[in-house]
Amino acid sequence: MIKREIYMERIRPFFGKDIVKVLTGIRRAGKSVLLEQIRDEINSANTIFLNFEDLSNQHLCEYNALHDFVCKEIGGEKAKYYLFFDEIQEVDGWEKAVNSLRVKFNADIYVTGSNSRLLSGEFATYIAGRYVSFVIYPFSFDEFMSLNANLTFNDYLKNGGMPFLSSINFEPEVCKNYLQDVYSSVVLKDIVKRNKIRDVDLLERIITYILANIGQTFSATNIAKYFKSEQRKVSTDTVLNYVKACENAYLFYRLKRQNIRGKKILAVQEKYYVADHGIREAVYGKNSEDIERVLENMICLELLRRGYKVTVGIVDDTKEIDFVAEKNNEPIYIQVCYILSDEKTRDREFGNLNKIADNYPKFVISMDELDMSQNGIKHLNMVDFLIKDEL
Repeated sequence: MIKREIYMERIRPFFGKDIVKVLTGIRRAGKSVLLEQIRDEINSANTIFLNFEDLSNQHLCEYNALHDFVCKEIGGEKAKYYLFFDEIQEVDGWEKAVNSLRVKFNADIYVTGSNSRLLSGEFATYIAGRYVSFVIYPFSFDEFMSLNANLTFNDYLKNGGMPFLSSINFEPEVCKNYLQDVYSSVVLKDIVKRNKIRDVDLLERIITYILANIGQTFSATNIAKYFKSEQRKVSTDTVLNYVKACENAYLFYRLKRQNIRGKKILAVQEKYYVADHGIREAVYGKNSEDIERVLENMICLELLRRGYKVTVGIVDDTKEIDFVAEKNNEPIYIQVCYILSDEKTRDREFGNLNKIADNYPKFVISMDELDMSQNGIKHLNMVDFLIKDEL
């Protein structure tokens, strides 16, 4: 079992604090195992751990039942108790139970869920200012490589980073079947069921469109027009609602575009990236054909994993910067390319960065092993970047 230290470092400062710790992210990204690692590190006898996808806990999937069960378990104890609730969204009205338990007892509470709506609506109302959230992503390339010394970058390119793949020894057909099952679970449980979507065929067609166009700018209007050309009428509002449901389930991450000079966020032509490129290969295929898009997807997820706020940059109104990654109010600029194969490609990738007037760090990341840094712009090898945090 890999100790996911990148997350543990962020969560430890909140151990024992009167603030609810919320772990979210796509289904099967490793939230449950991380919750167990937190429990094991705290190592307290006063622990209650409940997984609400376990049928034996189905009778607790209503807030009064959960509240009464925990109250009975703790009784009149005044010692600190550690409460771990896995897949809490299965509990109807869970936020009422969690808030009451937080107030009633000396309780340190940790919850996981597979939908970003955990952090909105009723939850925000009941526990406003009393929670901290952490998005959990599939394995990074660095984590992936630590599973087995025989693994390669090509294995990661094809399979992605869903943690359970190591348990099935990365057998090609078994991996594909598993990832298709993960996709189906996300679609049926976290998108269709939670959003009461009726037209599942349309939803899957929209998902396929986004998978085919990861890293490309488009809008809901573009998708609606595409379906119109396919003789299928669908409203822009329906497309928006379906895409938002996919975002809430952490299947896709949406990046807004910003004008770098004016620091203005643009409201149109955003980009989408899939939570795990292995799912893309299993469901849509063509990762090898679309390698530049897949590499861009890897970099996007790695930046998010490292805690950056990420947007797409626009300079001189027409030139695009793949990623503007910001941390502590300081940006870095990144271009991603498969191979800097000729002078025209190098001029494009480095040239767009040269148009940015400020002195913040600028990087071109590609699969090339020869260092082509120039004019203060650093060139990084893709594999080195994914293993080392050199930014």
